[in-house]
Amino acid sequence: MAENVVQLNKDAQQDIDRKIAVIFVTDVVGFSKSMEVNEEETLRSFRACRELLDNLFEEHGGRIFNTAGDSVLAEFQSAVSAVICANEFQKLIKERNKSVGPDSVMRFRIGLNMGDVIVEGSNLYGEGVNVAARLESFSRPDGVCLSKSIIEFVNRKTELIFNDLGEQQVKNTSVHAFDLEDPDLESRSFVEDKLLEKVNNEEGSKPPVIAILPFLNLSNDPEQDYFADGITEDIISQMSMFKTFPVISSNSVFAFKGSQEPTQKIAEQLKAKYLIQGSVRKGGNKVRITAKLIDAEQDKQLWSQNWDRSLEDIFEVQDEVSQKVAAYISPALSLNEQKNLSEENKKNLSAWDESLQALNFYNKAQLAPKLADKIENFEKSLEHARKCIELDQNLSKGYNLIASILIFKIFEPSLSDERKDNEDEYLISAQKAFDLDPNDPDSLINKAFGYMITNDEAKYREFVEKAAQINPHHPKSLTSFGILMVREGKYDDAINSFKSALEIDPQSRMWHDTWLTFCHIGKKDWDEAILSIDRNLRDQEHSRYYGFKAAVLAHQGKIDEAKVCLDKYLEDRPEVKNSEDYAGVAPEFNEDIKNTFVKGMELAGLPKP
Repeated sequence: MAENVVQLNKDAQQDIDRKIAVIFVTDVVGFSKSMEVNEEETLRSFRACRELLDNLFEEHGGRIFNTAGDSVLAEFQSAVSAVICANEFQKLIKERNKSVGPDSVMRFRIGLNMGDVIVEGSNLYGEGVNVAARLESFSRPDGVCLSKSIIEFVNRKTELIFNDLGEQQVKNTSVHAFDLEDPDLESRSFVEDKLLEKVNNEEGSKPPVIAILPFLNLSNDPEQDYFADGITEDIISQMSMFKTFPVISSNSVFAFKGSQEPTQKIAEQLKAKYLIQGSVRKGGNKVRITAKLIDAEQDKQLWSQNWDRSLEDIFEVQDEVSQKVAAYISPALSLNEQKNLSEENKKNLSAWDESLQALNFYNKAQLAPKLADKIENFEKSLEHARKCIELDQNLSKGYNLIASILIFKIFEPSLSDERKDNEDEYLISAQKAFDLDPNDPDSLINKAFGYMITNDEAKYREFVEKAAQINPHHPKSLTSFGILMVREGKYDDAINSFKSALEIDPQSRMWHDTWLTFCHIGKKDWDEAILSIDRNLRDQEHSRYYGFKAAVLAHQGKIDEAKVCLDKYLEDRPEVKNSEDYAGVAPEFNEDIKNTFVKGMELAGLPKP
């Protein structure tokens, strides 16, 4: 008996013709009410709209397979064609509505889905059709609502923009829905309240970490990448002014520029709860910026918005993006903080453009695995940063950029011959940045490093603490406090501070591992020191790390291994003839650590003077 039932089911399945199809469903908003008011005019208008729709179907390969009153159901072979057809139809209807009387105005909703359907003659049935119909009912008047199955095919094949609505419950069916973006319609979001409730209820938890991923350049001009990168940098900078949640540093997020990895995976690597993704389309004196906020843990879009502006309004747009995202993430923001963020800094556009190009090369330098490439990109960045302040001497960002580049050059051993000149320019740039914007954490930290260069410990501490008060999640502030702890020999406190900075700026692992090396050496924790050094060597085979490793191995009594590392160090540093020469280039932030390095190099075989 059971076998007979199974066979009957198989036969039934074989009698059903199935296929994958793109389904287009539309109907008129308020059709029944219009019929009650003016039946003849409503029918006349509907027929005129149907004629427009029929012509578009013929043009784009659509086939009507069912109608019911004001509803029209059509099949397309191409998802791209269906979306373009829907977009053009809504545009034509809007234009028509402008030229007719109130009784003749027609508004449509459209739903699009791609899925499995049952073929019965010329008609189609099944879940694929049902989902499209439910998306149509969920659509805004004058709008187009699509399933995720459609988006996956059309997202990169048209210039249209889609707003992610997340998973939606429509007539007992759950579907991941998207709106076709329309500048005449307000963007929809359905989960802001839930997010706010969630954030407010997480008492005692760590503040949510947010990462602003590099905005995509949609200008079809690779040369404009720097412009999109600069927009990203500016938004990161402004968002970082908020105290209530940490923002992942630009150094770390730019490591994911062009990445095709899923958002959840990127967020996991950055340890971010929320992601901001966006795009920039620049043309002539106009720019469109699109931004969306994603809950990476839930893989849901929480908010989206786009701005069409002239380039003269670009700074207002940046402020607006930062404010809106911050308001959703952290409702506890004080009015004062919002006021500070929204204060527009009038900038010279040419100077700003130079600052964007400087940032572009600065980011390349940060990520360069080879020292020569790193130095080359820093030099290009410095060239543009100097040009920036030539054009606008009131732009603090330009001076902060110069200082950030020079701090690398000052402490790079291979550039020791130009150290004095770099220090002089650094001090001037840091002071100018501070004078122009004394409340910018970057300005305060650069000013603090100036006092470190001049060995004013008390002032260094004062400015590091000021920066931390403005933004306790600022990675440079955390790193600078860690350096202060290293100088004072408080190695456990330093380690905690460096690890906190690393959580916000995970791509600066090499920089922080260097400082962690100093901490472990200060604690005489040789094994941990070797682990930190080896991580640095995997990223960049810089001679300094071979010197560090030689010293540590020697202290461990591994003299033969230490000698191998010493030889590699001296190969690149022939000017170091003895331990006195090495003392002149050894890390100088802490006398005990410096002496430990020098002693280790002597044990490894470096001769005394």
